[in-house]
Amino acid sequence: MIIKNGKIITWQNPNQILEDMALLIQNGVITKIGKFEDIKRAFPAEEVVDAGGQYVMPGNICAHTHFYGAFARGMAIPGMPAKDFPEILEKLWWSLDKSLSLEDVRYSALVCLIDAVKHGTTTLIDHHASPSAIRGSLDEIAQAVAQAGVRASLCYEVTDREGEKGAEEGIRENLRFIDLIKRNNPLPGKLAGMFGLHASLTLSEDTLRKCREAVADDVGFHIHVAEDPADEYDSLYKCGERVVDRLYRHGILGERSIAVHAVHVDVREVDLLAQTKTWVTHQPRSNMNNAVGMSQPEGMLRAGVRVCLGNDGFSNAMWEEWKTAYLAHKLWNRDPRRMPATTVVEMAVYNNRALAEQQFNIGPLGVICEGAQADLIFVDYHPFTELNEGNLPWHIVFGFHESMVTSTMVAGEFLMRNRQLLTLDEEKITYEARHLSSQTWQRFQNLFQVS
Repeated sequence: MIIKNGKIITWQNPNQILEDMALLIQNGVITKIGKFEDIKRAFPAEEVVDAGGQYVMPGNICAHTHFYGAFARGMAIPGMPAKDFPEILEKLWWSLDKSLSLEDVRYSALVCLIDAVKHGTTTLIDHHASPSAIRGSLDEIAQAVAQAGVRASLCYEVTDREGEKGAEEGIRENLRFIDLIKRNNPLPGKLAGMFGLHASLTLSEDTLRKCREAVADDVGFHIHVAEDPADEYDSLYKCGERVVDRLYRHGILGERSIAVHAVHVDVREVDLLAQTKTWVTHQPRSNMNNAVGMSQPEGMLRAGVRVCLGNDGFSNAMWEEWKTAYLAHKLWNRDPRRMPATTVVEMAVYNNRALAEQQFNIGPLGVICEGAQADLIFVDYHPFTELNEGNLPWHIVFGFHESMVTSTMVAGEFLMRNRQLLTLDEEKITYEARHLSSQTWQRFQNLFQVS
């Protein structure tokens, strides 16, 4: 197709905003950027899509999420409210994930992907857990990804909290899925795999050793790191070393691995993350909700750490995460100069893009240039002040809203057009999800009664 009459935000580095230019898309790739008349003359048979003066820009990327947490929305937790993060894990997440069936897993992913497509997120890196339904769980999510048409990287978070058998099943599920991706990827270019680990505080020395020995060096690990001080104290108690030091000793860190949160790391740990080129993801909405504190991505970036932006299972409207990052660090540090919008862009655009390109290995992602994947969104934003390359980050923080996304495209195919979902039946999926979630909630309640 040829997309005309759009104001094109390229997110190149440096960024450009192109007016009076058109995009030619062939086989899912942007093959030419130029004047509409010239492209149309050279390719007269191509369908013409009129963007109607909207902004045309790359789809957003989420560097860390949890599809499995969708059914927590509105769920009542028995007893007194959790007083700290370990209690949040025990009372909510470790009971919810244990209550999920394979069908729940698929529909949890589907409702999250509806949210992603509607709000302009085209690539997501997921971290899954369902201890009562491990085998085949990543296939269920992959089916949802195929149905939605987005790109996603998947893994299963191995943990010892269900004993040796549960840990071994988690290892096998990761290995099975990674082998599938390497040998016969059902969605080439749209599906990727990592090796998931929950967190240091739920992993024994023996399990970490088994995980490291099980996978090749070209496979990255995806693990929560020092989200709460409890993770650090647990590691010190078990091994006499801090979390990042422990993971480094086991060979878990590296240029293909993701360390999620890194809220309570010290200077030495930051240095190890930088030396090993380990990716770090920042999730400010989650950190605020769990009251675990706030990491220091500005300092980590200065130290050479590749910091990205995720959402930890919050809504897949990634501009909400941008806005939270921009504001939260000012309040946390009591300094309005902290976390400028350009730093948010460094994480959410440039570093997220580099991570996604590494995951899918299909060339440029998250950018508009010739040769890039055509993962695009149309945004119906009408600025009442000048918008240019220099002030765009602040327009996004203070002006853009996820409701302004009217169309979402991945690999040159519309997943939503003029606010109409084309690949997912929202009414049917949410109807089924409500039915399934009520059963999940009942199993959740039963776990509390047993305990």
